[in-house]
Amino acid sequence: MKSGTAVIIGRPNSGKSTLLNALAGQKVSIVSSKPQTTRHRIIGVINEERGQVVFVDTPGVHKPVFRMNQRMLQTVYEEISGVDLVLHMVDSGIPFGAGENFVLEMVKSSGAPAFLLLNKIDSIAKQRLLPAMERYGRAGCFMEIIPISAASGENLDLLLDKIFEYMPEGEPRYDGDMVTDRTERFLAGEFIREKLLERLREELPYASAVMVRRFDESRRSDKNLVVIDADILVERRSQQGIVLGAGARTLRDLGTEARRDLEQMLGCKVYLGLQVRTAHNWRNDESVLDELGLGS
Repeated sequence: MKSGTAVIIGRPNSGKSTLLNALAGQKVSIVSSKPQTTRHRIIGVINEERGQVVFVDTPGVHKPVFRMNQRMLQTVYEEISGVDLVLHMVDSGIPFGAGENFVLEMVKSSGAPAFLLLNKIDSIAKQRLLPAMERYGRAGCFMEIIPISAASGENLDLLLDKIFEYMPEGEPRYDGDMVTDRTERFLAGEFIREKLLERLREELPYASAVMVRRFDESRRSDKNLVVIDADILVERRSQQGIVLGAGARTLRDLGTEARRDLEQMLGCKVYLGLQVRTAHNWRNDESVLDELGLGS
């Protein structure tokens, strides 16, 4: 029986969350086209006859401008310490630069066995892969270099086979029916934020957050209903109007889409109440970051 932990790290938008969801077989981490979508540590548990692998999705490695970003980067450092396997994920369509070199040095300093995953091979010419494989191969820190497409599933079976090869023997850490350690309350906030990211442009995705104030399951058994109230945080009053939209239409449509996804996840009806409020400079406010669970 194999059992171990594999941490997925990489630059923003390299496809880490898409990979986690594909391997877990269901959505446990939100996905968007906006960089820095993942702010928390998210796990997905894979159980098979040959054992259990706990995959850990981490925030994208980027220059930490705000205290929030510093916490996110610290999360990555903590997760790669003492781990069984590091999966360094790279967007194969992006040239090697200072950002990728920084992640590469993190992988080396971790001292853990590591794979390089060249992602998004479904969208680039195959002849472009060989130079990238050679470039990363010269780093001398990867046990395997595997081209994949997290979106299409290409080579994911091969990847999982290789991961199990490198996992140590041991008993499972989690029950066999567990997919993630995150609560439904946490996932509700993330699903709402995903819909927010899809509708916001420019700096607003980074200046916004979702705080779930109420997650009431008391009527779940008899009324088949969960009541959720959440605040959408922005940093300036002018941003409130953007989130609300003309006649509050943007917020209403966002809520409708989020409620649909939440009902599918929870398997019951959902009453979703959304409110937009300003929290000035919240990305540097330790108390707000604690309440949002950032850095945990």
